[in-house]
Parts: sequence; structure tokens; C-alpha cells
Amino acid sequence: EVGLHPVFEETLTEPSESIGIPWGGVGIYKPDFFHNIKCYLCTMESIERRKIVLDKLNEWGFDYKMYEHPPLPTIELALDYWTACCKEEDALHCKNLFFRNHKGNKHYLVIFECHKTLPIHDLEKVLHQGKLSFASPERMERCLGTTPGSVSLFGLINDPEKKVKLFLDKDLMEAGHISFHPNDNTATCVIPNSDLRRFLELWGGEYELLDLDNIS
Repeated sequence: EVGLHPVFEETLTEPSESIGIPWGGVGIYKPDFFHNIKCYLCTMESIERRKIVLDKLNEWGFDYKMYEHPPLPTIELALDYWTACCKEEDALHCKNLFFRNHKGNKHYLVIFECHKTLPIHDLEKVLHQGKLSFASPERMERCLGTTPGSVSLFGLINDPEKKVKLFLDKDLMEAGHISFHPNDNTATCVIPNSDLRRFLELWGGEYELLDLDNIS
């Protein structure tokens, strides 16, 4: 039986009721809070986003493991969850940031190890595209087929014209296993390093490895 995750316990400030939760076990939630989560989980958009990713991974014969969990829209929540519930899974976790250039005609997906920081101004100097901005939810949906809090490498599956350039932390290429949301932050897929390399080959878009310690 899975109890209430401590992240969500912190949100409770009023008396609540005990109800079943779809990812297993029984938790204590304010009814409106649970209702919002349940509605999100049940949307056709969320189901379809995940299906597109899993269909492609199966088509390519990837050796992935998928874990379902409460919504984890930030790396901080994700790390809390993995520490509490998935200690046996030794996977590298990532930050996934989606940018647009000043003109809005170029897009960049930047993925790096979750404990690192990205020197955005140094990246701007490398690209010579003016000031970088975080892409809007609408642009994210259009370019990657996903929503804020669910951005990942797998969004590139929804970019058949290869308009998004990928920047990848070079250290990810040495990790044994790596985790990404399947364009839906109520699940996480863990893939081996060999499948990361195969993804880059089969996707076929432009990518560049970043040394975040020497980016300028």
C-alpha cells in the first residue's frame, strides 16, 4: 500500500477526506485538489501524448521501463519522488529547457544533468541569436507536442521537420541509464545509454554536445 507522498502532505492546511488514488494506495487529499489531478490524468490529450511516445519507443525496440506517479512538473518534485519511492532505480535525471531566439524563428531544447546550472548568457554568445527566452506553452505544444512541466527529449518525436535544435549535456552520454517524461509528467521512462544514442540516430535532427563547465 502506498501512502501519501510528503510533497502533497505539505499542501494540506484544512481537514480532508481519505480517498483512493489512481497510482495505488490511499491518500489524504482535499477533494478539489484530487479532482484537479484526476481530471488531468483522464484527459485525452495526456493519454495521447504518452501513447505517441510509447508507440515510437516500441517501434524502435527500446528497452525502457516506465513508472507511473503523481504529477511531477518540476525536477525538485521529481527528485523527492525518486528518493522516496524508487531508490532501486539508478538513473540520471535531467533538466529539460525549451528556448526560442529573439526573433522567434529558431527553437532550442537544452537537456542537462539535474544538479547542474545552465549559463544562459554564455549559450546566447555561442548561438549568436540574440537574447534567448523560454518558449510559451503554445509554442511548446506546436513544436514539441507537450506542455510545461512535461518537456523532455521525447518531444522531438513530434518535430518531424527537425526544426528544433538539441543541446545535450555531454555527461549524459556517459550515464548508464537516463530518465525522461513521456511528454506527460504523470509517468517517467528510464532508458539505457545505448537507447539514448539510438534515439539521436533514429530521430536524425541536429544536436550538439555541451560542456557546461566550458561553454563560452
